[in-house]
Amino acid sequence: MTAPSLHITLVTETFPPEINGVANTLGRLSEGLRQRGHRIELVRPRQNGDELAQDNDVLLCHGWPLPGYPGLQWGHSSMHKLLRRWQRQRPDVLYIATEGPLGLSALRAARRLGIAVVSGFHTNFQQYSSEYGMSLLPRLLTHYLRWFHNRTRMTLVPSVSQRLELERRGFERLALLSRGVDSQLFNPARRSMALRESWGLGSDDIALLHVGRLAAEKNLGLLKRNLDALRIAYPQRRMKLIVVGDGPQRAALEQQLPDAIFCGVQRGEALAAHYASGDMFLFPSLTETFGNVVLEAMASGLAVVAYDEAAAAQHIRHGHNGALAMPGDEAAFIDAAAWLLEDCEALRRVRLNARQHASRQGWATIFDQFEEHLRNACVSAGIARSAKGKSAPHPLVKPGTSTPHG
Repeated sequence: MTAPSLHITLVTETFPPEINGVANTLGRLSEGLRQRGHRIELVRPRQNGDELAQDNDVLLCHGWPLPGYPGLQWGHSSMHKLLRRWQRQRPDVLYIATEGPLGLSALRAARRLGIAVVSGFHTNFQQYSSEYGMSLLPRLLTHYLRWFHNRTRMTLVPSVSQRLELERRGFERLALLSRGVDSQLFNPARRSMALRESWGLGSDDIALLHVGRLAAEKNLGLLKRNLDALRIAYPQRRMKLIVVGDGPQRAALEQQLPDAIFCGVQRGEALAAHYASGDMFLFPSLTETFGNVVLEAMASGLAVVAYDEAAAAQHIRHGHNGALAMPGDEAAFIDAAAWLLEDCEALRRVRLNARQHASRQGWATIFDQFEEHLRNACVSAGIARSAKGKSAPHPLVKPGTSTPHG
């Protein structure tokens, strides 16, 4: 028997066409659920370029500029608007992806109406704060985030290392929801010799690639130190750093790395061609909850050098399909990159193994898991309402049948 479809409300500060890991993930998850017949309602701040009109499944709220993220908005508290909307058309379950004023007002409204809430831990804001001159805030942010997520029925985290870290800090009811990759789009077959030539590189030269937001929390100073060390260790190898993305640190990085190629923001097939035209992927970030770009690089056939956490810890076997360093050990990170250049055959083998592994990490399984988590939250909410003496029928339970426990 086919399970009934759900009315799922997604609350988030960011969503496609914005470019960041959270927006990419939420776009994928919402589309996957739509294809399974669910109704997806989106609640988010109005962003630059949004049309004034909004349909029944999109609610655009007012917002404030988000510091350090030009073009994005921090959602304004909208509790009364959400209460009115959800009293008219009650969702079965909320998925709150961001913990700002908009997410908080959605949580409060849902709790008042008895709607099931699942939250997602997508961004390490408590780690970011010290990078933006707010060193006193991490403890307060951790306290708030713990309070917020512990008031939901479940918090979905993208990696095992993130779950362990949050458990250590007192977060409750955590469940793993990893990420997938489109291995048809991100594919070594998209390698472009014309693009490499535009970078000034031949077929035997080394393109060191970095893709991501160019911001303080990404530890991008290590890119220059790594490049300098590799050039000293391998003076006979011609190599160049290729940087894809944009952000507040771009100008500073361009000054530090005058011979690097800065490609700006790339999307779709153009982004896939940039990945596939590289050879090694340098990912020095220490603040990721996952790091979608790691899987995209592996699917594109690149040898990834990263710290042993988040997506890298989950998907890379050191020396087999990538190279890892202990978190924060810069010398080990540089040594890992150097090891990949010692032997051309070893680099080729690692790249083949990376592609083979990533090609098995599709989104379909992630969609199934996400749907199951949302259904389970609906069931547990129905049990809670029954325990309080409320007789409203649950969307997953037919009248006259008992609600399953689990």
